[in-house]
Amino acid sequence: MNRRPYTTLIVVLLLIAFALWINLSKTITITNPFNSQSLFTRNVETRLGLDLRGGLQALLEVPEGVTVTASDLETAKTILESRVNALGVSEVNMQVAPPRRIVAEFPGINNPEEVVASVKQTGLLEFVDFGASPLADGTVIKTDSGNAGSATPATDTTTAPADRVYHTVMTGTALQTVNVQPGQTGGYEIAFSLTSDSSKVFSDYTRDNVNKFLAIVLDKKVISAPRINSQISDGSGIITGSYTQESANSFAVQLRYGSLPVPVQVAESRTVGPTLGAESVRKSVLAGAIGLGVVILFMLLYYRLPGFVADLALVTYALLSLALFKLIPVVLTLPGIAGFILSIGMAVDANILIFERLKEELRSGKTLRQAIDLGWQRAWPSIRDSNSSTLITCAILYIFGNTFGASMVKGFSVTLALGVIVSLFTAIIVTRTYLHTLMDNIKTVDHPRWFGL
Repeated sequence: MNRRPYTTLIVVLLLIAFALWINLSKTITITNPFNSQSLFTRNVETRLGLDLRGGLQALLEVPEGVTVTASDLETAKTILESRVNALGVSEVNMQVAPPRRIVAEFPGINNPEEVVASVKQTGLLEFVDFGASPLADGTVIKTDSGNAGSATPATDTTTAPADRVYHTVMTGTALQTVNVQPGQTGGYEIAFSLTSDSSKVFSDYTRDNVNKFLAIVLDKKVISAPRINSQISDGSGIITGSYTQESANSFAVQLRYGSLPVPVQVAESRTVGPTLGAESVRKSVLAGAIGLGVVILFMLLYYRLPGFVADLALVTYALLSLALFKLIPVVLTLPGIAGFILSIGMAVDANILIFERLKEELRSGKTLRQAIDLGWQRAWPSIRDSNSSTLITCAILYIFGNTFGASMVKGFSVTLALGVIVSLFTAIIVTRTYLHTLMDNIKTVDHPRWFGL
Protein backbone atom coordinates (compact mmCIF):
# COMPACT_ATOMS: atom_id res chain seq x y z
CA MET A 1 0.00 0.00 0.00
CA ASN A 2 1.16 3.56 -0.69
CA ARG A 3 2.62 5.60 2.15
CA ARG A 4 -0.28 8.03 1.91
CA PRO A 5 -3.39 5.94 1.13
CA TYR A 6 -5.62 8.96 0.76
CA THR A 7 -7.32 7.74 -2.44
CA THR A 8 -8.55 4.59 -0.72
CA LEU A 9 -9.56 6.63 2.32
CA ILE A 10 -11.69 8.92 0.16
CA VAL A 11 -13.46 5.89 -1.33
CA VAL A 12 -14.11 4.50 2.16
CA LEU A 13 -15.46 7.86 3.36
CA LEU A 14 -17.78 8.07 0.34
CA LEU A 15 -19.09 4.58 1.16
CA ILE A 16 -19.70 5.67 4.77
CA ALA A 17 -21.60 8.75 3.57
CA PHE A 18 -23.70 6.58 1.25
CA ALA A 19 -24.41 4.11 4.07
CA LEU A 20 -25.48 6.95 6.39
CA TRP A 21 -27.82 8.26 3.68
CA ILE A 22 -29.42 4.83 3.34
CA ASN A 23 -29.63 4.19 7.09
CA LEU A 24 -31.24 7.55 7.86
CA SER A 25 -33.75 7.40 5.00
CA LYS A 26 -37.04 5.63 4.45
CA THR A 27 -37.10 6.31 0.70
CA ILE A 28 -34.19 7.21 -1.57
CA THR A 29 -34.69 9.08 -4.83
CA ILE A 30 -32.16 9.93 -7.52
CA THR A 31 -33.23 12.75 -9.84
CA ASN A 32 -31.98 13.95 -13.22
CA PRO A 33 -30.11 17.25 -12.54
CA PHE A 34 -31.11 18.62 -15.95
CA ASN A 35 -34.89 18.21 -15.76
CA SER A 36 -35.53 17.22 -12.10
CA GLN A 37 -37.24 14.00 -13.20
CA SER A 38 -36.91 11.00 -10.93
CA LEU A 39 -34.46 8.41 -12.28
CA PHE A 40 -34.65 5.97 -9.39
CA THR A 41 -36.84 5.61 -6.33
CA ARG A 42 -36.51 2.89 -3.72
CA ASN A 43 -38.20 2.19 -0.41
CA VAL A 44 -35.43 1.42 2.08
CA GLU A 45 -37.41 1.13 5.29
CA THR A 46 -36.16 -1.57 7.64
CA ARG A 47 -38.22 -4.69 7.03
CA LEU A 48 -39.16 -6.71 10.07
CA GLY A 49 -40.20 -10.34 10.01
CA LEU A 50 -43.21 -12.01 11.57
CA ASP A 51 -41.62 -12.57 14.97
CA LEU A 52 -40.73 -8.88 15.33
CA ARG A 53 -43.70 -7.21 13.65
CA GLY A 54 -46.56 -9.59 14.33
CA GLY A 55 -48.93 -10.99 11.71
CA LEU A 56 -50.18 -14.32 10.40
CA GLN A 57 -48.36 -17.61 9.90
CA ALA A 58 -50.08 -20.32 7.87
CA LEU A 59 -49.24 -23.83 6.77
CA LEU A 60 -50.72 -24.53 3.33
CA GLU A 61 -51.11 -28.09 2.15
CA VAL A 62 -52.18 -29.87 -1.02
CA PRO A 63 -54.96 -32.33 -0.04
CA GLU A 64 -54.15 -36.02 0.14
CA GLY A 65 -55.00 -37.88 -3.06
CA VAL A 66 -54.00 -34.98 -5.34
CA THR A 67 -50.89 -35.66 -7.41
CA VAL A 68 -48.38 -32.84 -6.93
CA THR A 69 -44.85 -32.23 -8.23
CA ALA A 70 -42.09 -29.90 -7.05
CA SER A 71 -42.81 -27.69 -10.07
CA ASP A 72 -46.50 -27.48 -9.07
CA LEU A 73 -45.55 -26.29 -5.58
CA GLU A 74 -43.18 -23.61 -6.92
CA THR A 75 -45.81 -22.35 -9.35
CA ALA A 76 -48.48 -22.32 -6.64
CA LYS A 77 -46.13 -20.36 -4.36
CA THR A 78 -45.56 -17.72 -7.08
CA ILE A 79 -49.29 -17.33 -7.71
CA LEU A 80 -50.12 -17.08 -4.01
CA GLU A 81 -47.44 -14.45 -3.45
CA SER A 82 -48.93 -12.40 -6.29
CA ARG A 83 -52.42 -12.70 -4.81
CA VAL A 84 -51.54 -11.62 -1.28
CA ASN A 85 -49.35 -8.79 -2.57
CA ALA A 86 -52.41 -7.47 -4.37
CA LEU A 87 -54.12 -7.30 -0.95
CA GLY A 88 -51.43 -4.90 0.25
CA VAL A 89 -49.58 -7.41 2.41
CA SER A 90 -45.87 -6.53 2.31
CA GLU A 91 -42.78 -8.62 3.05
CA VAL A 92 -44.66 -11.85 2.41
CA ASN A 93 -42.43 -14.87 2.96
CA MET A 94 -43.43 -18.15 1.35
CA GLN A 95 -41.28 -21.27 1.22
CA VAL A 96 -41.94 -24.63 -0.35
CA ALA A 97 -41.74 -27.54 2.09
CA PRO A 98 -41.84 -30.74 -0.01
CA PRO A 99 -43.56 -32.96 -0.72
CA ARG A 100 -46.91 -31.09 -0.51
CA ARG A 101 -46.65 -28.08 1.82
CA ILE A 102 -46.00 -24.33 1.63
CA VAL A 103 -45.06 -22.32 4.72
CA ALA A 104 -46.44 -18.76 4.50
CA GLU A 105 -45.74 -15.75 6.71
CA PHE A 106 -47.62 -12.45 6.42
CA PRO A 107 -46.02 -9.79 8.68
CA GLY A 108 -48.05 -6.81 9.81
CA ILE A 109 -51.45 -7.85 8.42
CA ASN A 110 -54.73 -6.67 9.93
CA ASN A 111 -57.09 -8.73 7.77
CA PRO A 112 -56.17 -12.41 8.29
CA GLU A 113 -59.57 -13.64 7.10
CA GLU A 114 -59.13 -11.97 3.71
CA VAL A 115 -55.62 -13.38 3.31
CA VAL A 116 -56.73 -16.90 4.17
CA ALA A 117 -59.67 -16.64 1.75
CA SER A 118 -57.33 -15.46 -1.01
CA VAL A 119 -54.83 -18.29 -0.67
CA LYS A 120 -57.58 -20.91 -0.65
CA GLN A 121 -58.94 -19.95 -4.07
CA THR A 122 -57.97 -22.19 -6.97
CA GLY A 123 -58.44 -19.37 -9.51
CA LEU A 124 -59.70 -19.27 -13.10
CA LEU A 125 -58.23 -17.09 -15.85
CA GLU A 126 -60.53 -16.39 -18.82
CA PHE A 127 -60.47 -14.39 -22.04
CA VAL A 128 -64.00 -13.02 -22.37
CA ASP A 129 -65.86 -11.45 -25.30
CA PHE A 130 -66.94 -7.90 -24.34
CA GLY A 131 -68.01 -6.82 -27.79
CA ALA A 132 -68.01 -3.04 -28.29
CA SER A 133 -68.72 -2.13 -24.65
CA PRO A 134 -65.82 -2.69 -22.22
CA LEU A 135 -66.35 -2.75 -18.46
CA ALA A 136 -64.08 -1.14 -15.90
CA ASP A 137 -61.26 -3.11 -14.28
CA GLY A 138 -62.41 -4.76 -11.09
CA THR A 139 -65.96 -5.39 -12.32
CA VAL A 140 -67.34 -8.79 -11.31
CA ILE A 141 -69.13 -10.59 -14.15
CA LYS A 142 -70.73 -13.92 -15.05
CA THR A 143 -69.27 -16.06 -17.82
CA ASP A 144 -70.12 -19.24 -19.66
CA SER A 145 -66.68 -20.73 -19.07
CA GLY A 146 -68.05 -24.20 -19.69
CA ASN A 147 -68.30 -23.31 -23.40
CA ALA A 148 -64.73 -22.00 -23.73
CA GLY A 149 -63.02 -22.93 -26.98
CA SER A 150 -65.70 -21.76 -29.39
CA ALA A 151 -65.03 -18.66 -31.50
CA THR A 152 -68.72 -17.82 -31.73
CA PRO A 153 -70.10 -15.63 -28.90
CA ALA A 154 -72.73 -17.27 -26.73
CA THR A 155 -76.29 -16.00 -26.96
CA ASP A 156 -77.20 -13.58 -24.18
CA THR A 157 -80.49 -14.97 -22.89
CA THR A 158 -80.92 -12.49 -20.03
CA THR A 159 -82.19 -8.92 -20.15
CA ALA A 160 -80.84 -7.14 -17.04
CA PRO A 161 -77.20 -5.94 -17.50
CA ALA A 162 -76.32 -7.14 -14.00
CA ASP A 163 -77.32 -10.67 -14.97
CA ARG A 164 -75.62 -10.74 -18.36
CA VAL A 165 -73.56 -13.84 -19.08
CA TYR A 166 -70.41 -13.09 -21.11
CA HIS A 167 -68.85 -15.57 -23.50
CA THR A 168 -65.49 -17.12 -22.58
CA VAL A 169 -63.40 -17.45 -25.75
CA MET A 170 -60.62 -19.41 -24.01
CA THR A 171 -59.10 -19.94 -20.57
CA GLY A 172 -55.61 -19.41 -19.19
CA THR A 173 -54.56 -22.91 -20.24
CA ALA A 174 -54.36 -21.56 -23.82
CA LEU A 175 -51.34 -19.40 -22.94
CA GLN A 176 -47.94 -20.86 -23.71
CA THR A 177 -45.60 -17.95 -22.93
CA VAL A 178 -46.03 -14.46 -21.43
CA ASN A 179 -43.22 -11.88 -21.36
CA VAL A 180 -42.75 -8.18 -20.63
CA GLN A 181 -40.89 -6.06 -23.19
CA PRO A 182 -40.26 -2.31 -23.80
CA GLY A 183 -42.98 -0.67 -25.89
CA GLN A 184 -42.30 0.90 -29.26
CA THR A 185 -43.57 4.29 -28.08
CA GLY A 186 -42.24 4.11 -24.52
CA GLY A 187 -43.45 2.29 -21.45
CA TYR A 188 -43.89 -1.47 -21.46
CA GLU A 189 -46.12 -4.05 -23.13
CA ILE A 190 -46.97 -7.71 -22.62
CA ALA A 191 -46.17 -10.20 -25.38
CA PHE A 192 -47.87 -13.60 -25.35
CA SER A 193 -48.09 -16.75 -27.41
CA LEU A 194 -50.74 -19.47 -27.49
CA THR A 195 -50.64 -23.22 -27.66
CA SER A 196 -51.13 -24.72 -31.09
CA ASP A 197 -54.64 -25.97 -30.22
CA SER A 198 -55.81 -22.49 -29.25
CA SER A 199 -54.21 -20.50 -32.07
CA LYS A 200 -56.94 -21.34 -34.59
CA VAL A 201 -59.75 -20.37 -32.18
CA PHE A 202 -58.01 -17.09 -31.35
CA SER A 203 -57.32 -16.33 -35.02
CA ASP A 204 -60.96 -16.80 -35.98
CA TYR A 205 -62.19 -14.75 -33.05
CA THR A 206 -59.87 -11.79 -33.62
CA ARG A 207 -60.67 -11.82 -37.36
CA ASP A 208 -64.38 -11.41 -36.64
CA ASN A 209 -64.02 -8.91 -33.77
CA VAL A 210 -61.52 -6.23 -34.88
CA ASN A 211 -61.94 -2.98 -32.88
CA LYS A 212 -63.92 -4.81 -30.22
CA PHE A 213 -62.77 -5.69 -26.70
CA LEU A 214 -61.45 -8.98 -25.31
CA ALA A 215 -61.47 -8.89 -21.51
CA ILE A 216 -58.99 -10.74 -19.33
CA VAL A 217 -60.86 -12.01 -16.27
CA LEU A 218 -59.47 -13.65 -13.12
CA ASP A 219 -61.90 -15.39 -10.79
CA LYS A 220 -64.81 -13.60 -12.56
CA LYS A 221 -63.23 -10.18 -11.95
CA VAL A 222 -62.05 -8.02 -14.88
CA ILE A 223 -58.33 -7.24 -14.66
CA SER A 224 -57.90 -5.75 -18.17
CA ALA A 225 -59.93 -5.20 -21.36
CA PRO A 226 -57.62 -4.53 -24.35
CA ARG A 227 -58.98 -3.62 -27.79
CA ILE A 228 -58.44 -6.00 -30.71
CA ASN A 229 -56.55 -3.96 -33.31
CA SER A 230 -56.14 -6.64 -35.96
CA GLN A 231 -56.48 -10.36 -36.61
CA ILE A 232 -53.90 -12.44 -34.71
CA SER A 233 -53.31 -15.44 -36.91
CA ASP A 234 -49.89 -16.64 -35.77
CA GLY A 235 -50.86 -17.50 -32.20
CA SER A 236 -48.97 -14.58 -30.67
CA GLY A 237 -49.92 -11.03 -29.78
CA ILE A 238 -49.11 -7.92 -27.76
CA ILE A 239 -51.15 -6.23 -25.07
CA THR A 240 -50.45 -2.50 -24.96
CA GLY A 241 -51.49 0.16 -22.47
CA SER A 242 -50.12 2.61 -19.91
CA TYR A 243 -47.90 0.06 -18.20
CA THR A 244 -44.89 0.79 -16.04
CA GLN A 245 -42.32 -1.97 -15.68
CA GLU A 246 -43.75 -2.91 -12.27
CA SER A 247 -47.41 -2.98 -13.41
CA ALA A 248 -46.48 -4.87 -16.58
CA ASN A 249 -44.60 -7.51 -14.59
CA SER A 250 -47.52 -7.84 -12.16
CA PHE A 251 -49.98 -8.24 -15.04
CA ALA A 252 -47.72 -10.80 -16.73
CA VAL A 253 -47.64 -12.86 -13.53
CA GLN A 254 -51.45 -12.82 -13.42
CA LEU A 255 -51.59 -14.01 -17.03
CA ARG A 256 -48.88 -16.60 -16.62
CA TYR A 257 -50.09 -17.95 -13.30
CA GLY A 258 -53.76 -17.05 -13.16
CA SER A 259 -54.81 -20.46 -11.90
CA LEU A 260 -53.24 -22.62 -9.23
CA PRO A 261 -51.93 -25.89 -10.69
CA VAL A 262 -53.18 -27.74 -7.60
CA PRO A 263 -55.70 -26.90 -4.89
CA VAL A 264 -54.36 -25.89 -1.48
CA GLN A 265 -55.97 -25.77 1.93
CA VAL A 266 -54.96 -24.02 5.14
CA ALA A 267 -53.86 -26.90 7.36
CA GLU A 268 -52.85 -24.65 10.25
CA SER A 269 -52.68 -20.93 11.00
CA ARG A 270 -51.82 -18.73 13.95
CA THR A 271 -51.69 -15.01 14.66
CA VAL A 272 -48.59 -13.45 16.25
CA GLY A 273 -49.28 -10.29 18.25
CA PRO A 274 -47.22 -7.13 17.63
CA THR A 275 -46.60 -6.66 21.37
CA LEU A 276 -44.28 -9.67 21.44
CA GLY A 277 -42.48 -8.33 18.38
CA ALA A 278 -41.96 -4.85 19.88
CA GLU A 279 -40.52 -6.33 23.07
CA SER A 280 -38.24 -8.60 21.02
CA VAL A 281 -36.97 -5.62 19.01
CA ARG A 282 -36.28 -3.63 22.18
CA LYS A 283 -34.34 -6.46 23.83
CA SER A 284 -32.44 -7.26 20.62
CA VAL A 285 -31.34 -3.65 20.18
CA LEU A 286 -30.31 -3.47 23.84
CA ALA A 287 -28.34 -6.74 23.61
CA GLY A 288 -26.65 -5.60 20.41
CA ALA A 289 -25.71 -2.22 21.91
CA ILE A 290 -24.28 -3.82 25.06
CA GLY A 291 -22.30 -6.37 23.06
CA LEU A 292 -20.93 -3.77 20.66
CA GLY A 293 -20.01 -1.47 23.56
CA VAL A 294 -18.12 -4.23 25.40
CA VAL A 295 -16.21 -5.19 22.26
CA ILE A 296 -15.27 -1.55 21.53
CA LEU A 297 -14.08 -1.06 25.11
CA PHE A 298 -12.01 -4.28 25.09
CA MET A 299 -10.27 -3.41 21.82
CA LEU A 300 -9.49 0.09 23.06
CA LEU A 301 -8.05 -1.03 26.41
CA TYR A 302 -6.07 -4.02 25.15
CA TYR A 303 -4.70 -2.79 21.81
CA ARG A 304 -4.63 0.95 22.62
CA LEU A 305 -4.15 2.98 19.39
CA PRO A 306 -4.65 0.01 17.00
CA GLY A 307 -7.72 -0.84 19.07
CA PHE A 308 -9.07 2.66 18.45
CA VAL A 309 -8.56 2.08 14.72
CA ALA A 310 -10.35 -1.27 15.02
CA ASP A 311 -13.27 0.45 16.73
CA LEU A 312 -13.52 2.91 13.84
CA ALA A 313 -13.46 -0.02 11.41
CA LEU A 314 -16.13 -1.81 13.47
CA VAL A 315 -18.45 1.20 13.35
CA THR A 316 -17.84 1.38 9.59
CA TYR A 317 -18.67 -2.31 9.33
CA ALA A 318 -21.95 -1.85 11.21
CA LEU A 319 -23.01 1.11 9.02
CA LEU A 320 -22.23 -0.73 5.78
CA SER A 321 -23.99 -3.93 6.92
CA LEU A 322 -27.18 -2.16 7.94
CA ALA A 323 -27.25 -0.21 4.66
CA LEU A 324 -26.82 -3.46 2.74
CA PHE A 325 -29.67 -5.08 4.68
CA LYS A 326 -31.97 -2.17 3.76
CA LEU A 327 -30.94 -2.10 0.10
CA ILE A 328 -31.29 -5.80 -0.74
CA PRO A 329 -33.69 -5.82 1.28
CA VAL A 330 -33.27 -8.37 4.08
CA VAL A 331 -36.31 -9.12 6.24
CA LEU A 332 -34.94 -9.03 9.78
CA THR A 333 -36.07 -11.67 12.24
CA LEU A 334 -34.73 -12.57 15.68
CA PRO A 335 -32.48 -15.32 14.24
CA GLY A 336 -31.38 -12.86 11.55
CA ILE A 337 -30.37 -10.31 14.17
CA ALA A 338 -28.50 -13.07 16.01
CA GLY A 339 -26.63 -13.84 12.78
CA PHE A 340 -25.68 -10.19 12.41
CA ILE A 341 -24.43 -9.94 16.01
CA LEU A 342 -22.38 -13.11 15.50
CA SER A 343 -20.84 -11.59 12.37
CA ILE A 344 -19.65 -8.65 14.52
CA GLY A 345 -17.55 -11.18 16.42
CA MET A 346 -16.14 -12.42 13.12
CA ALA A 347 -15.15 -8.84 12.21
CA VAL A 348 -13.39 -8.40 15.57
CA ASP A 349 -11.58 -11.74 15.14
CA ALA A 350 -10.01 -10.49 11.91
CA ASN A 351 -8.74 -7.33 13.61
CA ILE A 352 -7.32 -9.31 16.53
CA LEU A 353 -5.36 -11.56 14.16
CA ILE A 354 -3.97 -8.53 12.33
CA PHE A 355 -3.01 -6.68 15.51
CA GLU A 356 -1.29 -9.68 17.12
CA ARG A 357 0.80 -10.12 13.98
CA LEU A 358 1.44 -6.35 14.01
CA LYS A 359 2.79 -6.51 17.58
CA GLU A 360 5.06 -9.44 16.66
CA GLU A 361 6.57 -7.46 13.79
CA LEU A 362 7.05 -4.39 15.98
CA ARG A 363 8.84 -6.49 18.63
CA SER A 364 11.19 -7.83 15.93
CA GLY A 365 12.29 -4.28 15.11
CA LYS A 366 10.23 -3.50 12.01
CA THR A 367 9.06 0.02 11.34
CA LEU A 368 5.36 0.68 11.89
CA ARG A 369 4.60 0.91 8.18
CA GLN A 370 6.42 -2.37 7.52
CA ALA A 371 4.74 -4.01 10.51
CA ILE A 372 1.26 -3.04 9.26
CA ASP A 373 1.82 -4.58 5.83
CA LEU A 374 3.62 -7.68 7.09
CA GLY A 375 1.13 -8.19 9.90
CA TRP A 376 -1.78 -8.06 7.47
CA GLN A 377 -0.09 -10.40 4.98
CA ARG A 378 0.63 -13.02 7.64
CA ALA A 379 -2.81 -12.77 9.21
CA TRP A 380 -4.65 -12.96 5.88
CA PRO A 381 -4.48 -16.78 5.37
CA SER A 382 -6.10 -17.37 8.78
CA ILE A 383 -8.75 -14.69 8.12
CA ARG A 384 -9.47 -16.13 4.68
CA ASP A 385 -9.80 -19.72 5.85
CA SER A 386 -11.97 -18.97 8.90
CA ASN A 387 -14.37 -16.75 6.95
CA SER A 388 -14.52 -19.18 4.02
CA SER A 389 -15.53 -22.01 6.33
CA THR A 390 -18.23 -19.79 7.85
CA LEU A 391 -19.58 -18.91 4.38
CA ILE A 392 -19.71 -22.60 3.46
CA THR A 393 -21.67 -23.27 6.65
CA CYS A 394 -24.03 -20.41 5.79
CA ALA A 395 -24.63 -21.90 2.33
CA ILE A 396 -25.49 -25.27 3.87
CA LEU A 397 -27.87 -23.65 6.36
CA TYR A 398 -29.52 -21.61 3.60
CA ILE A 399 -30.10 -24.70 1.45
CA PHE A 400 -31.51 -26.56 4.44
CA GLY A 401 -33.81 -23.68 5.40
CA ASN A 402 -34.97 -23.17 1.81
CA THR A 403 -35.61 -26.87 1.23
CA PHE A 404 -37.57 -27.59 4.40
CA GLY A 405 -39.29 -24.23 4.85
CA ALA A 406 -37.28 -23.30 7.94
CA SER A 407 -37.39 -19.51 7.52
CA MET A 408 -35.59 -18.86 10.83
CA VAL A 409 -32.58 -20.92 9.72
CA LYS A 410 -32.61 -19.20 6.35
CA GLY A 411 -32.73 -15.72 7.89
CA PHE A 412 -29.86 -16.53 10.24
CA SER A 413 -27.68 -17.81 7.38
CA VAL A 414 -28.38 -14.77 5.15
CA THR A 415 -27.49 -12.10 7.72
CA LEU A 416 -24.45 -14.04 8.93
CA ALA A 417 -23.15 -14.51 5.38
CA LEU A 418 -23.65 -10.85 4.47
CA GLY A 419 -21.98 -9.80 7.71
CA VAL A 420 -18.98 -12.04 7.01
CA ILE A 421 -18.61 -10.63 3.49
CA VAL A 422 -18.68 -7.06 4.82
CA SER A 423 -16.25 -7.99 7.60
CA LEU A 424 -13.82 -9.31 4.98
CA PHE A 425 -14.06 -5.98 3.17
CA THR A 426 -13.39 -4.02 6.36
CA ALA A 427 -10.44 -6.27 7.27
CA ILE A 428 -8.87 -6.12 3.79
CA ILE A 429 -9.52 -2.47 2.96
CA VAL A 430 -10.92 -0.38 5.80
CA THR A 431 -8.77 -1.41 8.79
CA ARG A 432 -5.59 -1.37 6.75
CA THR A 433 -6.40 2.06 5.30
CA TYR A 434 -7.15 3.51 8.73
CA LEU A 435 -3.93 2.06 10.15
CA HIS A 436 -1.75 3.61 7.44
CA THR A 437 -3.58 6.94 7.54
CA LEU A 438 -3.18 7.38 11.31
CA MET A 439 0.10 5.61 12.05
CA ASP A 440 2.55 5.88 9.17
CA ASN A 441 4.24 8.93 10.71
CA ILE A 442 4.32 7.65 14.29
CA LYS A 443 7.56 6.26 15.77
CA THR A 444 6.80 3.21 17.86
CA VAL A 445 9.93 3.54 20.00
CA ASP A 446 8.70 6.92 21.25
CA HIS A 447 5.23 5.65 22.20
CA PRO A 448 5.40 1.88 22.96
CA ARG A 449 2.43 2.01 25.33
CA TRP A 450 0.22 3.30 22.50
CA PHE A 451 0.57 -0.16 20.95
CA GLY A 452 0.31 -2.27 24.10
CA LEU A 453 4.03 -3.14 24.02
